[in-house]
This record gives sequence, structure tokens and C-alpha cells, in this order.
Amino acid sequence: MIRFLKIFFLIVLVSMLAVTSWATLQCPLWETPHAVVMHPWFIATMFDTYWGFLTFYCWVFYKESSWTKRITWLLAILLLGNIAMSVYVLNKLFRLPPGATTGDLLAIRD
Repeated sequence: MIRFLKIFFLIVLVSMLAVTSWATLQCPLWETPHAVVMHPWFIATMFDTYWGFLTFYCWVFYKESSWTKRITWLLAILLLGNIAMSVYVLNKLFRLPPGATTGDLLAIRD
């Protein structure tokens, strides 16, 4: 399962970097049309996205004992979303000792 998670989060990271780069080249974020930003489904999607980020951050808050790391990861997740989240999980996955389980990934605190 650990190997699958490493592959999965590497795919998430690479695909998010690729699609974000592509989108930026097409239209910078600050030039998003007003009609899009004010569309009810855009707003609902943003609420859904950021509640998901904060839900994931609850696990980060549990895992990290340093307030500096907690705040740094909160800012990274809120600003970079799934890019930061995949980096966080990959960092934890590659630091696991051989033979570790998904339970170790989820429960062991730093």
C-alpha cells in the first residue's frame, strides 16, 4: 500500500504542476473573468476545495508538533492546495522506515 501511495501522490504532484503551469500560460489567475469568479458553482467549488484543504490540515496539525511547521504547512496548503498536500504526504511516505504500514503513516506523530 505504501508503494501505491507513493506512486499516487507523485502522479497528483506532477499532474497538478502540469495543469497549473498550462493554465497560467493560458490565462493568469488574476485575469479570471468576473463572470466566472462570481458564478454560483465557482463559489461552491471554492468553498468545497478550501474546506477539503482545512480537513486535510487537521491531520497535518495532528502530525506536526512544531508550531512553526504547523503554520508553514497551513499557509502552503491554503496557497498551493493539492501541490502542497502531495508534497507533504510524499515527504511523510519517503521518511517511513522499511516495513512501515499505512497506520504508521497516519498515526505516528513527528
